[in-house]
Amino acid sequence: MARVGVVSFRLGGTDGVSIEAAKWCAALRSLGHEVATVAGEGPVDIVLPGLAIDAPSPPTRRELDEAVAGADVVIVENLASLPLNPAAREVLYDVLAGRRAIFHHHDLPWQRPHLAHLEGPRASPEWRHVTINDLSRRELASRGLHATTLMNSFDCDPPSGDRDATRRELAVGAGRLVLLASRALARKNVAGALELASSLGATLWILGPSEDDYEEELGRLVEHSGVDVRRGQLDGRTVHDAYAAADLVVMSSTWEGFGNPVLESVTHRRPLALYPYPVAREIVDHGFDFFDLGDVAGIAAEIDAPDARRRERNLDIARRDFNVNDLPGRLREVVDL
Repeated sequence: MARVGVVSFRLGGTDGVSIEAAKWCAALRSLGHEVATVAGEGPVDIVLPGLAIDAPSPPTRRELDEAVAGADVVIVENLASLPLNPAAREVLYDVLAGRRAIFHHHDLPWQRPHLAHLEGPRASPEWRHVTINDLSRRELASRGLHATTLMNSFDCDPPSGDRDATRRELAVGAGRLVLLASRALARKNVAGALELASSLGATLWILGPSEDDYEEELGRLVEHSGVDVRRGQLDGRTVHDAYAAADLVVMSSTWEGFGNPVLESVTHRRPLALYPYPVAREIVDHGFDFFDLGDVAGIAAEIDAPDARRRERNLDIARRDFNVNDLPGRLREVVDL
């Protein structure tokens, strides 16, 4: 058994990094390892506020060193990938010098225009790097840093959710409901989701909050679209209820490090309208059958007469290639504990 420390800006939330980090923690524990979490915020074992994205100052070297002192290996979740707190990253690099560490990269700075000028991850003989897509792995390789790809994994038998009750609470009646199961910010291409909902005569449900000062722009887009919009999760309802209530999931993003709603639409047996952002092509290449964002006629036909065989074929692919039950074995090879 090994002692594993997991470090990030924040953990335990609903953001993609937190969700995937939780899956890694569960998989490592299932292998018999002891896992302790350290982050700037969230329900973690050790809170170091200086690690948070908006921290005014980083943790001291002593604070961080003590937080991971007992770990045989430290897993760094995106903190060294996106330079959102460069000062904390420098302290982390210092603490991990000469120690075993695994850097789990969900995003890289040059993949975000406003961060493209900043430094990417560093190499060290004791450190290993893992990306969630092949695009990032290749980009790191072009910069002289070797990495392994380990794509995100998913529960292929999630709770079914309560469709009727959720739709009643949303007051959508028997009308079409399109789910945008993400936050609202520029790269999510909310305009594309609104255009599709308008073409379908559907209500659009934006599940997550707006971020990155996007609220004003979002308000303008919704007002000009004429689309009936619901926003935010319902009290007492889960993400499974949201997928159950939806007739269609839309993934309109122009960029995602992975895009968990793509696979979540599959595991919840819902059709997906997908914008072909770069990493989406890697996912589709596994054999999935999704709708293009502009295929309004095909999508409408699917909503009105669901193709159960298409949905089951997609689910079979998810079970084969993205099953969370396989994560312990896949992770064992990467972590090498």
